[in-house]
Amino acid sequence: MSNDATELNISRVEIDRDLCIGAATCLGIAPDAFELDAENKAVLKDAWKTVDAETIMMAAKSCPTLAIKVYDEDGNQIWPE
Repeated sequence: MSNDATELNISRVEIDRDLCIGAATCLGIAPDAFELDAENKAVLKDAWKTVDAETIMMAAKSCPTLAIKVYDEDGNQIWPE
């Protein structure tokens, strides 16, 4: 797969709540995709699919604990690698 984010087709995003420390870097980058819940853990908003793939990848890569996992349309995990 190319590293060109414009070619990405993200089908699924998962947040590992055991790894999430509530740093909120994902919110700073993609506030339309992520929010913090009552436990101060990141959760995915229903509207995350309206956010472009490049922004989702930047948000996932900003996570200091690699709690955000991103999958392509074939079900392959593309982040973290």
